[in-house]
Amino acid sequence: MSLTRRQFASGFALSSLLSACNTPPAYQPPAAGGGYGGPFMLGVDVLASRGFDLLRGRRVGLITNHTSLTSRGERTRQLMQRSLSGGLTALYAPEHGIDGTVGAGLHIATRRDSVTGLTVHSLYGPTRKPTPAQLAPVDALVFDLQDIGCRSYTYISTMIVAMEAAAENGKLFVVLDRPNPMGGHRVEGPPLEAKWKSFVGQVPVPYVHGMTAGEIAQMACARGWVSRVPRMTVVKMQGWHRGMTWQDTGLRWQATSPNIPYATSPFYYVATGICGGAAAVDVGIGSDNPFGYAGGSGVNAQAMLATCRRWNTPGVTYSPYQKNGFGGVKLHIHPRNSTDLTALDVMLLSEINRLTGGRAAARMSGSKLNLFHKVYGSDSLHRELMRGTPGATIAARWYGWVHSFRSQRQQHLLYA
Repeated sequence: MSLTRRQFASGFALSSLLSACNTPPAYQPPAAGGGYGGPFMLGVDVLASRGFDLLRGRRVGLITNHTSLTSRGERTRQLMQRSLSGGLTALYAPEHGIDGTVGAGLHIATRRDSVTGLTVHSLYGPTRKPTPAQLAPVDALVFDLQDIGCRSYTYISTMIVAMEAAAENGKLFVVLDRPNPMGGHRVEGPPLEAKWKSFVGQVPVPYVHGMTAGEIAQMACARGWVSRVPRMTVVKMQGWHRGMTWQDTGLRWQATSPNIPYATSPFYYVATGICGGAAAVDVGIGSDNPFGYAGGSGVNAQAMLATCRRWNTPGVTYSPYQKNGFGGVKLHIHPRNSTDLTALDVMLLSEINRLTGGRAAARMSGSKLNLFHKVYGSDSLHRELMRGTPGATIAARWYGWVHSFRSQRQQHLLYA
């Protein structure tokens, strides 16, 4: 189903807005023996099957953490250390650290890795871009992190600034590609305004871009999103199809960070992550399902539930919750849902703001408000909430831009 800009601008049925943009083709599992060009293999699996030919004879640095595993569950850094006969010389860790246990936004320190004995240079501390001194021991810099497919997650930001550092220091940059856990069809959300570019959002893609890290790396080079373009190679996956979500890969999910514990967590992160930046709003951090709730201080759960149930959100259902002075809904999201989850996020926030008499928006200030703008990619959302603009009206404004981005990204896609 496709809606025109006029239909959106005129307030075309709210239910259509939520369900129109993300209906993927039905996923067909690969046939016996492979289906999509052979058995499923991650980028690291493909490179290993070629004897690490790209890296032979080079000193190698690896941007890595606990999600950097082969399809069989072996750590990439252990496999490289064994296979490159001393060629792996340095490690680099993003936000949350090499073990993925450090909380969001907390700086991590350079340390020695207990698994390989190598130095793990922090890329989320005094610097987030590898320095010349940190890159001195390497000839090639390899990126192998599992992203979640949302612009406001910092692993892609780490890749972008590392690409720039590689170019500035004459290093080869290699991306070992991994799946987008939400699949390759889901594209939704507002653009990133240049004013709000930050480490929270480094590249001007929609809030949900439907691309792999390798595809974003290629698009970044082609469209000038990096200050300097490195010598770069993307090692593609084998057998990944754009209709596949994480559940279709057969891989075991590793919590990419403390609040993304499940394979379905990226969907919840998109559905409430923007909400979570508002004042006195609860999205379930510390609960059984982080980002699985949407509520506010003093909100009547039944009132919010009634509103949510009037929305047509295929694959998303709601149940009420009321605790510790907060009320709202608990979300239940199926991985094959076709709801525009970013639009849902803004609509949930708009409803919470309405039910709190505007307090959710009015009480944001200072650094918290600044981060809210960075996550959304603009300060326009806060202004609209302060005016009482309905969430559906706000979300409708990015539809044309999302359609344009889909066309722009097409030539940079690596998978069918």
